[in-house]
Amino acid sequence: MTADIPTILATSAGFERGRRGNFDIRPGRIHHFAAELANATEAPKICVLAQATGDPDSRIGAFYSAFAGTRFTMSHLQLFPMPNIEDIRGHLLAQDVVWVDGGSVANLCALWRVHGLDEILHEAWQAGVVMSGSSAGSICWHRGGTTDSFGLRLRGFTDGLGWLPYSNGVHYDGEGERRPKMHELIGDGTLPDGYATDDGAGLVFRGTSLEEVVADREGALGYELKRAADGTVTETPLPTRILPEYPN
Repeated sequence: MTADIPTILATSAGFERGRRGNFDIRPGRIHHFAAELANATEAPKICVLAQATGDPDSRIGAFYSAFAGTRFTMSHLQLFPMPNIEDIRGHLLAQDVVWVDGGSVANLCALWRVHGLDEILHEAWQAGVVMSGSSAGSICWHRGGTTDSFGLRLRGFTDGLGWLPYSNGVHYDGEGERRPKMHELIGDGTLPDGYATDDGAGLVFRGTSLEEVVADREGALGYELKRAADGTVTETPLPTRILPEYPN
């Protein structure tokens, strides 16, 4: 199944974590919600892209472990050291959900463009495959946002795919530099007006319009950020719906 109209779920949310370290994960509420957006409630097909961290085998393996025994059918597309799928276009168009993992958004977008994956993903988005992801996998669909792609100190990233003509701030409450840096970059015109998400929150775009904000926990919010003529930035908390628990 596919979404009724082109849909993007851009988030600071992700997998549910267990007690046994970073690789003890299960699908989060946000993944189940992405399948719901794709009208794929029975056996959703989800393809995970991990180019933002260089397609590490350990991370890809953790994703397969996370989805094992659930209602999801997971696949992955890797580009390092070469594509693992011959018909990339056909594979992605056959998915319900594309989930893009976090990491370096600068490297992610550059690599996609080299391989022409940006054009294939755009076609899949237009065909109703739900584009989704967290952190770098959230910023990539926008004009840009804040990133640590270039070092430990946050910088502005302005070379996103730009399907959504806004800026995007991730981990808004989780990392102290994120909020003031977004205000600075929008205020000086480096980034356009946009949105931001606390850890656990996500933005649902139908076409290029924000439809709603969702979250996998209490207290996580989405925000609208707008620049005034004098360069000040107004931050408005948006109504945020808490997602229910879904059975895996």
